Amino acid sequence: MNSSSDAEAQQETSATAPAENTERGRLFGWDIHGDGRKIAPGAVVAPNERLDWPRTIGIGAQHVIAMFGATLLVPLLTGFPVNTTLLFSGIGTIVFLLITRNRLPSYLGSSFAFIAPLSATQAQGIGVQLGVVLSAGIALMLVGFAVKFAGKRVLDAVMPPVVTGSIVALIGLNLAPAATENFATQPLVAFVTMASIVIATVAGRGMVSRLGVLIGVLIGWIFAAATGNLSPEATETVSNAAWIGLPAFHAPEFHFNAMLIGLPVIVVLIAENVGHVKAVAAMTGRNLDDIAGDALIADGLATTIAGSAGGSGTTTYAENIGVMAATRVYSTAAYWVAAFTAIALAFIPKFGALILTIPTGVLGGATMVLYGLIGLLGVRIWMDEKVDFNNPVNLTAAATALIAGIGNLTLAIGSLTLEGIAWGSVGIIVGYPILNWLYNHIGENRS
Repeated sequence: MNSSSDAEAQQETSATAPAENTERGRLFGWDIHGDGRKIAPGAVVAPNERLDWPRTIGIGAQHVIAMFGATLLVPLLTGFPVNTTLLFSGIGTIVFLLITRNRLPSYLGSSFAFIAPLSATQAQGIGVQLGVVLSAGIALMLVGFAVKFAGKRVLDAVMPPVVTGSIVALIGLNLAPAATENFATQPLVAFVTMASIVIATVAGRGMVSRLGVLIGVLIGWIFAAATGNLSPEATETVSNAAWIGLPAFHAPEFHFNAMLIGLPVIVVLIAENVGHVKAVAAMTGRNLDDIAGDALIADGLATTIAGSAGGSGTTTYAENIGVMAATRVYSTAAYWVAAFTAIALAFIPKFGALILTIPTGVLGGATMVLYGLIGLLGVRIWMDEKVDFNNPVNLTAAATALIAGIGNLTLAIGSLTLEGIAWGSVGIIVGYPILNWLYNHIGENRS
């Protein structure tokens, strides 16, 4: 969904991973792992290997299920066509596998980081929203090329953990009013949905825990249907929708102020992609440092392609990391299966119409959890990187950025209007090095 790191998965599998392997990878063709049916105790199926095709297809289906709830929730919240978003998630996954030369198993699903800027620009129409997605994709590609040629140190210099964590946190917490407003429209339905997600995630085991959001949304939808909270118009749309048809395509429009709102999203996408590279490297015992730039380029290109025709921005998915940890199968062949399955589903309009029947209360219950998780992902970055908040630079920079984002500070510069995410993100990126310089060159001499 967002962060690709899974601490338990890394600990469980890194201990039994094979020795470091820097194989370059192949675009097509996989070695058969063992007899193609069984995985020896302590072994894993490497990215360049696969099981027999029936088992590979089955694992690919699990990846589709794992990404399903989160990928489809984003267009539902932002007004994007569901089938089109699903189509470009499949295409984006293929693009990612090609650019990373089948060395980095990943599914590219809809990024939650785009929810805030796309919700903020929803009233301006899908063309403007697509301009936001496309511009963010291009920016991420440029970052990817910089990392590829200059190394990861360029990221560490521009965006230290205190800055990255602050931006991720304020993007999630900026959405809090939208979650509570949706919750209040159908409080009982929302509560059932939220409780189901929390219980499935906390008390569930294995795939149940990892599919907590999807399970909660399904339970909430069933409860809403049983209590008469589904819209009659929505259910009629499902019955009238065709079984086979083309997804809806749209052209982007470019509004400078809208694009500025979306650019901070790339900070989240960078964190997710780099985290995914680290997680897969730890679980497979392979050195993948050289592919971090390619991963960013691939995700940027996938997001750009999606934004050019009607799909939401993409990112590497933690849910699918969970599937790999559970199955010990890291074969990229399974991701090709998942990608083609998603593309096939995109051409079933009745499926997209069914997704649109999910009522506001269900969305409110789900987003009460999800938006908070995005915000706390920023806090997790601070904790993992041991950010020192006794340092007044870290403390004041993060505090100011968070309030600008959470309070949705909205100010106009001439005809350009920027909201809290933009002000908080730009403020800390520009302000942090200035404050750090003042502290090191003036503050330390005060005594």
